[in-house]
Amino acid sequence: MAISAELGDTLEQVVTDLVENGRYNSKSEVLREGVRLVQEREARFRELDAKIQAGLDDIEAGRVTPAEEVFAELRELIEQIARKAS
Repeated sequence: MAISAELGDTLEQVVTDLVENGRYNSKSEVLREGVRLVQEREARFRELDAKIQAGLDDIEAGRVTPAEEVFAELRELIEQIARKAS
């Protein structure tokens, strides 16, 4: 399926330069790579959204740890690492 897209002068020059410099074999190859990168980014956004929702669900269900407790554990861990390093 053929697609026609207006990239504007700046992006058109980027695509042209990539092909002329041998980085890609054709303009279509450059654009396919761009679409693949967008797909990957969108997949990462979906994963992030799912993790955020899971966190919000945990909060709503009361599955949380008080900050003071977390910070105390972190301080202890840092102190242990510092003792081992010295």
